[in-house]
Formats: sequence, C-alpha cells, structure tokens
Amino acid sequence: MDAVSPWIDVGNQVARNAGYDTDSRLASGIKETLHTSTDRASSRLSQRGAFNLQLPAAARPVANSLRQFGFGSYVDQLETAMNRGAEQAVAEAAPVFKQAISNMTVNDALGIIRGGDTAATNYFRAQTESALRRRYQPIVESNLRKTGFYDQYKSMLAVYDKLPIANKPGMDLERHVIDSSMATLFSRIGEEEALIRRDPVARGSVLIGQVFGAR
Repeated sequence: MDAVSPWIDVGNQVARNAGYDTDSRLASGIKETLHTSTDRASSRLSQRGAFNLQLPAAARPVANSLRQFGFGSYVDQLETAMNRGAEQAVAEAAPVFKQAISNMTVNDALGIIRGGDTAATNYFRAQTESALRRRYQPIVESNLRKTGFYDQYKSMLAVYDKLPIANKPGMDLERHVIDSSMATLFSRIGEEEALIRRDPVARGSVLIGQVFGAR
C-alpha cells in the first residue's frame, strides 16, 4: 500500500484543484467498509452457538476435579452461561460501532486507506474498546449469576487471590469472557475488512471499490 499512497495523494490534489471533494468520498468509503465489516461480524457472533468459550486455563484443574466427583453439570452450566453472555454482549456492540463511525474524521479515514489490511479495524478497536467493556460487563455478569455455581466460584476466587503465589494466572471469569469475546469480535471484523480490501466490489459496494480499486 505504501507504493500506492503517493498516487492517492497526487490524485486527490488534482481532483481538489478541479473542484471535486475526493477526501469526503474516500472517507465515505472507509465508513461504509466499517459498517459492512462490523455488521457482518457482530451478526454472526451474536447467533447462538457462535462462541465456544471454556473456563480460564488456571481453573481447568478445578473443573476437571469437579467432573471426576460428579459435579460436571455445574461446570457445564457455567461455561454455557459464559457463551450466552458473550453472544448477548456482541449484540450490544452495534450502537457503539455506529457512534464511532459517525465520529470518524476525514483525516482518520485517509490514514486508514494508507494502512494495512486491518488498519480500519485497528483504528476502530482503539476507539471503541473502552465503551464496549462498559457495555459487556453487566451482560456477562448477569448471565453468570443465573448459575448457582457462580457465587461459589467467586468465593473460591477471593481465596485464590489472597494466596501468596507469584505470577498467578488469571481466573476472573468476567474478564476472561469479555477479553475472549472482544478478541474474537475484532478478529472477525479484521477478517471481513481484509476480504473487502481484496475484492471491494464483490464483498462491499461500488463506492468501496472506488476507494480500494487503486490497489
């Protein structure tokens, strides 16, 4: 893309001198790319069964012990709640995404065009991650609390956190679910963006094709 950027700049300047606002057109194309990639990613990941989250690695020995003693149903309930919470949380991302796209400036968009295959996604994550975490937290916690085992897990976690063990691996369920679901979401958005850049008309629209056609 670095080799293309100077031609984008020269072409834009020539067009502006002729009275055409190409920067706005490019910005519109980037915004449409983000709308398309986020809609596709969030729609797929909000469907039942889209996630396959398991307890944090540090908690698996405990989970395995519970299964051995006939308490595997509690573990299953907790992991099911984790996945339902992740799916519901992703469904809540749409308004955050739309606001971030609305706030995007022309300069932001031009910087994204000069970036790599997931430049839009990287920018987008930086703009939305904090807001998404605030929305995700109550949804994930609500789903986990529906299982009676969750309160017991929290009690166990409180004891675990006080143990004098260096470099303890994380066992916080809410954070684990939020981190995992957000990583999956932005990875999927990045995949959609890369596909759009490679085949902008077929995967996006004519406007997106005009923006990325120079590649």
